[in-house]
Amino acid sequence: MKCIFIYNPVSGKGKIAKKLDYIVNGLKEKYDEVDVYATKCAGDMSRVSREAVGVYDAIVFAGGDGSFNEVVQGIAGLDGLPELGYIPSGTVNDIAHTLKIPKNIKKALKIIKTGRNELLDCMKVNDGYAMYVVAAGAFTSATYTTPQAQKNHVGRIAYWFEGAKRNLHFQIFDVDCENGEVVEHTQSVLITVMNSRYVAGFRLNKFACLQDGKIEIAIVRQKKNPSFFQKLGALFAVAGLFLFGLKRKKGKNVVRLEGSCFDIDVGDDVIWNFDGEKGSQGKVHIEVVPKKINMIVPKNIKKL
Repeated sequence: MKCIFIYNPVSGKGKIAKKLDYIVNGLKEKYDEVDVYATKCAGDMSRVSREAVGVYDAIVFAGGDGSFNEVVQGIAGLDGLPELGYIPSGTVNDIAHTLKIPKNIKKALKIIKTGRNELLDCMKVNDGYAMYVVAAGAFTSATYTTPQAQKNHVGRIAYWFEGAKRNLHFQIFDVDCENGEVVEHTQSVLITVMNSRYVAGFRLNKFACLQDGKIEIAIVRQKKNPSFFQKLGALFAVAGLFLFGLKRKKGKNVVRLEGSCFDIDVGDDVIWNFDGEKGSQGKVHIEVVPKKINMIVPKNIKKL
């Protein structure tokens, strides 16, 4: 079996580069041939992953959630996908938390060598793809505007510093969200479309399953030109969503929706976040692509 190992050399304070020989030797215990590629710029992991389809039996990659998104962007539109192995080395590693893949290199390698293969859902967003979250509004720009050096220095706290700096005044935007059965029209400061349990390091969506063909949406409401107490209500709603997670029932300030396909219309000035990376702007069509990603997961994991 042939494997390519792709890694982001700046992710996780460069620890992957320091352990490269150890990782390659570990992969050779499972794969007959292991090639290595260090990414050089944004989009490089997508390109190399795409070119690896049909050539390699496995793509093993190291990086954060943004790297995971790049791999999915590169391969999800193709057929005959190789198995994926993941060594988390980012700041937050939400997908790794959901799949219970540890950041420890030795333990992550053991999962790649001894784990089981599962087919996981991903999301198609207009002409692109995302694995676990598509979001817009309050704090969502922090993951791609925070300097890498700051993330390396203080970890995920850097996101909250950056988010607070850029979101002292919440952007309020109109949202029209529908899927043929449900129509929701409101004003919002935050919308998250989720396919996994963890977002920004928090267990935001306990209802998620990466194999059920469904996505969950949380919309935090806020009226335009809000009063002081309405502003406070939205702030508490955002905080409560991250601290306590999405609730089963629709709340006063948080709308919960569930389905396999949604059209979400927002203003052209609203920027979407795809798995921690800057995505498109304005209206999006989001649908689940069921059981598309062939992932190596821990052998004893129960809920995906």
